[in-house]
Order: sequence, then C-alpha cells, then structure tokens
Amino acid sequence: MVIYKIWFTGLTFFALVSPSASQILATTAPVNSDIATATEKEPAVEPESKRLFGIVPNYRTSPNLTPYVPLSKTEKFKVASEDAFDRGTIGLSAMFGAESQLTNGNKAFGQGAAGFGQYFGAAYGDFVIGDFMTEGIFPSLLHQDPRYFRKGTGGGWSRLRYAAGQIFWTHTDSGGTQFNYSEVVGNSVAVAISNAYYVDNRTAADGVSKLGMQLGVDMASNVLKEFWPDLERKLKHRTHRNDLAGDR
Repeated sequence: MVIYKIWFTGLTFFALVSPSASQILATTAPVNSDIATATEKEPAVEPESKRLFGIVPNYRTSPNLTPYVPLSKTEKFKVASEDAFDRGTIGLSAMFGAESQLTNGNKAFGQGAAGFGQYFGAAYGDFVIGDFMTEGIFPSLLHQDPRYFRKGTGGGWSRLRYAAGQIFWTHTDSGGTQFNYSEVVGNSVAVAISNAYYVDNRTAADGVSKLGMQLGVDMASNVLKEFWPDLERKLKHRTHRNDLAGDR
C-alpha cells in the first residue's frame, strides 16, 4: 500500500532532525522536577498534538491510560473520521499518489490527469478504509479500544518494546487487555477491499505482503507516537536556541 511511505518518511525525518535521537531510546522520558518532587499532585499532561510534523493526523493517541475511560461507539467512529478526513490525510494522499504515478506503481491507472486522479483516489481510499476498519468498525464490534496509550515514562528501550507490542495487544472497553483483533483483522479486510482498485496486485502473495507491510507500518507509527513529545520538545528547544542566537 502507498501508506507505508508516509511513516517511513516520518521516521526518516525523526532520525535526520534529531542528532540525539538515539539518546531518547537510551534515557528515560523527561520529567518536570517540580512534578517529580510533589508526588501528591497529579502529573501535568501537555495538550496532545493533533498532527505529527504538522501534517500527519494524530487523533488516535492518548497521553496516558489512567484513569481509563472507554470510548462509546460514536466516539470510536469520531476518531476514525478525524483521522480519515483530516486535511493532512488528503494532502498526504495527493503527495504519495503523485509519487506512485511517477514510479508507475499501478500501470492500470495510466498517466496524465486521469491517471493521477486514480492514484490519488487509491491512496486516499487506503487511508479511509484502513482508518474505519481499525478504529471504528472492528473496535465497535469487538469492544476494543482503538487508541494508542502512550507510556511516556521508563527507559527508552522499554517504551520501544511497549509501542511495538501495542500492534498485537490492546485494551478492551471493560478495562482489560487482549489480542488486537481490530488491528489484524481490520487491516486484513482493508487489504482485501483494496484488491478492487489495485488491479495489478491481486495475488495471495501480494495480499500477505500488503498485510505484513501495513502491520509493520502501524508498529512504526506507534513508535513515532510514543516518542513524538520527546522529539517535539527537542525541536522547540532548538528553535528557541536558534532564535536567541539570531538576536545577538
């Protein structure tokens, strides 16, 4: 699917813009000293960024798990809708539709304006179908929570394992945990539906490859969501430092 390029680009940008990216994995998450010393107070929660890098939708992430409040079916579909119809999703679909056309990723779509329309439609279809299957339909049917709950504390490698594991293990509406059927089955159905418009890639091997890629992509996206606040703070600090240097 075209979608995988988005997260690959995001993770590549993460590595490029942050020389200390490896330090994020090697250390614990930053903690405000005032909060750390005042254990009787609730930890402050920063407003969640709705777009990673200012463009990739991030409505599915929750900064913490406690106290756990399940989503209603309406709220689950709202999360799916926000991700699917965000302007960033449309922009990314156009961007990667154009890239796929340049590489002639699906010859049946052709070239020119009409061809681009099909590439764009297919890329956007990937987003919309995937979002509704994994965030709305299956979570509602199976009573699972579609959100990614950020760990935010502990060692970097511990957080990395946690983020990757959320692809296969998720929270239920009752507060327990179980295998993430919504992710695996939802993406399987999305891949099957995509065969209707990816006419050059309809074999069983193609389907297995697409599913494996999509699960890997979602795993990478969880990692990006887990460490995004750390990276965002570093980017803001760097910008502030450069501004101060420019004023001298």
